[in-house]
Amino acid sequence: MTTTRPMMCRFCDNGCGVLIELENGRPVKVRGDRDNPAYAGFCCIKGQQVPEQWNHPGRLLQSQKRMADGTFRAIPFSDAIEEIGERLGDIVAKHGPRSVALYKGTYSVVNPATVPVALAFMEAIGSPLIFDTNSIDQPGKAVAQAFHGGWLAPPPAFETRDVTLLIGANPLVSYQMGLPLANPGRELTAAIARGMRLIVIDPRRTETARRAHLHLQCRPGHDLVLVAAMLNVIFRENLFDGEFVKENVKGLEALRTAVAPFEPVLVAGRAGVPVADLFEAARTFAAGRGVATAGTAPSFNGQGTLFEYLLLSLNTVCGQWSRAGDTVTHTGTLTPPFPAIAKASAPHRGYGYDPQLRVRGIANCDGGLQAAALAEEILLEGNGQIRALVSVAGNPALTIPDQVLNVRALESLDLLVQIDIKFSATARLADYVIAPRLPVEMAGMTLSQELTSLYAPGMGYKEAYAQYTPPIVEPPEGSDVVEDWEFFYVLAQHMGLRLAIEPAAAPGTPAYGGRVDLDMESRPSTDELFEILTRDARVPLEEVKKHPHGAIFRDDSLVVEGREAGWTERLDVANPEMLVDLAEAADDFETALHTEAEERHPYRLINGRLIHTYNTNGQDLEGLRRKWPYNPAFMHPDDLGREALCAGDTVEIRSEHGSIRSIVQPDPNLRVGVVSMAPTYGGLPDEQDELVHEWGTNSGRLLRVDDGVDRYTGQPRMGNIPVSVRAWVEN
Repeated sequence: MTTTRPMMCRFCDNGCGVLIELENGRPVKVRGDRDNPAYAGFCCIKGQQVPEQWNHPGRLLQSQKRMADGTFRAIPFSDAIEEIGERLGDIVAKHGPRSVALYKGTYSVVNPATVPVALAFMEAIGSPLIFDTNSIDQPGKAVAQAFHGGWLAPPPAFETRDVTLLIGANPLVSYQMGLPLANPGRELTAAIARGMRLIVIDPRRTETARRAHLHLQCRPGHDLVLVAAMLNVIFRENLFDGEFVKENVKGLEALRTAVAPFEPVLVAGRAGVPVADLFEAARTFAAGRGVATAGTAPSFNGQGTLFEYLLLSLNTVCGQWSRAGDTVTHTGTLTPPFPAIAKASAPHRGYGYDPQLRVRGIANCDGGLQAAALAEEILLEGNGQIRALVSVAGNPALTIPDQVLNVRALESLDLLVQIDIKFSATARLADYVIAPRLPVEMAGMTLSQELTSLYAPGMGYKEAYAQYTPPIVEPPEGSDVVEDWEFFYVLAQHMGLRLAIEPAAAPGTPAYGGRVDLDMESRPSTDELFEILTRDARVPLEEVKKHPHGAIFRDDSLVVEGREAGWTERLDVANPEMLVDLAEAADDFETALHTEAEERHPYRLINGRLIHTYNTNGQDLEGLRRKWPYNPAFMHPDDLGREALCAGDTVEIRSEHGSIRSIVQPDPNLRVGVVSMAPTYGGLPDEQDELVHEWGTNSGRLLRVDDGVDRYTGQPRMGNIPVSVRAWVEN
């Protein structure tokens, strides 16, 4: 018997509305749902592999325990909980709560209940050591917003934009950062047709850059100076929004002085872009109504906070914020109504607060506790040493910079628990691997996707869309799998802990009714947790459930309100710490010299996402491995010729820190002198060279956790890495 049901795909965080075909209760095909009002039939190649993922021979259907000889055997979930609880309890009793840490990965967006329950568990045992992938992705975004202050109304509605500036972002592949979630290709086509101009700054001629009106194909690492030079042009030609700045901004003249050293002609020459294009980009953006958004790449250059602060300042001096009377197209659906008042909120510190780590002076910040310091915290002996780690929805053995160091740290733990659907690199190091349900076996809702609208300008849904999905299929017969959140709840039950979770709210805004205590005697259902999380929603979850294909809950009566009389808070474009850093960046730029390291390593390594995987998810699925089962090292054909290399050759890529074996492929869309690789591939360090053709290699082996560290977030330099490339020679 064949049936078709609508559902929300959760293979990645785009949350596509799709249709899934079932035969006798087994998933067999996924395709786009043309009746979904936001996605309109869009479904990427990853989501189409849900049936293969459900029935994959490598999927874990029972939890696993590492034996004394290093092998694993199946263990009932209840037994695993009992043993883990006893070991965790002993560790906490002997070494204190800070001896236990949590790592939560990007895939935690799959089930909105996972993170709240996991955080409640950590609070219950008394440990503040919570690490997540945002800290090695774009933590500077949040800290920069703290320095700058917030605008309490959304950016201009996407339909009203006549300009969009994207820096190091490729939303046609990543489905986020600068174009609306849902169906970015359709949205871009429609926007360009109505006259919106797209400006892209990127060393690659990406899928998005190919559709741009203006593409500044710069040398890697020059994003910051290009934004500073654009501000220079805008001040020089008085292109800023004088009225908006006068009423809402402080520090304009100090910023004008600070960007003066970034002479456009010099910057364009160093960045390798035509100076005329730099001037055109500045003038076009200043003259239009729109938003500037950056992807991950500019955050990887060691000055992510300063870059994001300049980008916010660019938006602000050009007045790229909603004004009183503008229609609010997205003011919250499963969340409480977002603020929509045309006024600034005051800056705050945003970094340097508890918990303080023991290594390198790193402390917590608005971008999260720095995961790149996790290995050092594990390996540094003494009071406060991390001895137990629970990893959920992530794969830290492949995703954190300096893989060799991180694997050594994970191997040294007294207890490592990995929640995973397969024997990933991290799972193979774990003492226990908890087998979870797949998304298709769990309820889901678009709460996580909706909250991305608050992450940075130009992100999230363009309008008030929401979808709820019930569980579609049961796990395969004989499975002993649980939802991720259930692990933390049942473990808390076993350890006699009480949990409370926070309903969803805008960042920095407390939930209206405070936290909700969970019933620790009778396990709640996922839907009951969803009800708590959406308790203050503008649109009740029960209403959203009535629309299985998803729905847009627009209210055209919602408009941006004007600020009250006497409001004095202002956006700050001259934060003292940021201007000191900018002055240092100007000095470094003025005195930049060709170094011996560049002689040894003449190429620059950057990160580039492959469309068929979502970080480490999907690399084992045959439907996604047909073109690239590994992560190639892409180079310009001229560079391959210069090194006497051909497509498919095995090479050694070497940095000042380490070396990897990889396979080169030509890409004429790259700048000459650039090597582009997808991160988070490969296996464990001692096996990668032998498996490079099958699983790729981990470029994190070329990085150091203490190189080029952003002093606010602790994020190390992860891009624009000097490397050499040569043909691999067997010893």
